[in-house]
Amino acid sequence: MQGPFGLFDILILIIIRGLPTTLALTFLSLAIGFLIGTVLALMRVFGHFIVRYIAIGYEKIFRGIPLLVLIFIFGAALLGWFAWTGSLANAIFVASMLSLALRSAAYQSEIFRGAILSVDPGQIMAARSIGMTTTQATRSIILPQAFRLSLPGWANEYAVVIKDTSLASAIGVSDLIYQAQAFTWDYPALFLAIILVVAIIYFVFTYPVTKYLGESMTLKLRQLGLGGGR
Repeated sequence: MQGPFGLFDILILIIIRGLPTTLALTFLSLAIGFLIGTVLALMRVFGHFIVRYIAIGYEKIFRGIPLLVLIFIFGAALLGWFAWTGSLANAIFVASMLSLALRSAAYQSEIFRGAILSVDPGQIMAARSIGMTTTQATRSIILPQAFRLSLPGWANEYAVVIKDTSLASAIGVSDLIYQAQAFTWDYPALFLAIILVVAIIYFVFTYPVTKYLGESMTLKLRQLGLGGGR
């Protein structure tokens, strides 16, 4: 740690050094969770009963294990799995991202499953009557509507994930919390100011998304006569 620094300098350094990592963890975890969660939702709704039980088992396991425990499993006990990343920093980042993604996938699958079930099943019957297969109807008719219906719930999941990235600091990921802790060790008198600013940063990156995609989209869907999933 170089120094001495003033409060403003410290806050700028925390943002420059920590915010990109926090945002990268968030969006990569959400993207991977989206892909896995969509597959799990389709398995739950359209799959054979064995396939459904596999999806249900995945959801129960990853929703039941605390995220911090998952981070320690992948980021400490199984860190050797990520040696291919080339460095310790990369390994713990990927391990944390995987932990967040796997847990998020379990929650996103429930969001998407509810959205799929909210689409009128009669639309598949209508599509079949004009020659479309169930797969074509699902891809072209059901999923586009389901993704739109899932936006309010997905906005809440985004808010959860970006806040949960703070747990990655426990294994040394250089995110906002890790950087804030590093400076508070050297500048304990500034602890409250630093933590308050970090809290504001998280708020700035969560409230607008939950406000628009959560409340506003829910209202818009209601006005269109559509539900938000069940």
